[in-house]
Amino acid sequence: MNVHIDVQRVLAAGPSAADIQHWVEVALKYEQQENIELTLRIVDETESAALNQQYRLKNYATNVLSFTYDIPAEVEMNLLGDLVICAPVVQREAVEQGKPEQAHWAHMVIHGLLHLLGFDHLNDADAKEMETHEILILAQLEFPNPYETDETEG
Repeated sequence: MNVHIDVQRVLAAGPSAADIQHWVEVALKYEQQENIELTLRIVDETESAALNQQYRLKNYATNVLSFTYDIPAEVEMNLLGDLVICAPVVQREAVEQGKPEQAHWAHMVIHGLLHLLGFDHLNDADAKEMETHEILILAQLEFPNPYETDETEG
């Protein structure tokens, strides 16, 4: 398997490039994909909000955005796309959801990658399918199910 990830950091936050590489490789192996290139950019809330406004018409910073590439068939490239992950949002969500930050980062990387591979959650059936893939991939990485909640909490 040949996976090239260009990790760009606006902030010195988030997981190591080695962790990101490992997570993506495990996910691509699970999804039977190989020889992929992608860019993962870790940004602040200002950049995330600007991109979210420009491409989704939503005026706030979000955890992860994915941008696929439409490469002409005659061009031999395996460029999957770009992921943009907002470090402050991921960090805040991890605290709010009572999750280890590293586990939430892994989830956001896998979630965004699945979007690049064509998964979505626009309806209940698609959401269930995508969540199932996320749960299985994260389990292979020894992270807990991100959708489980502690029902004993009040």
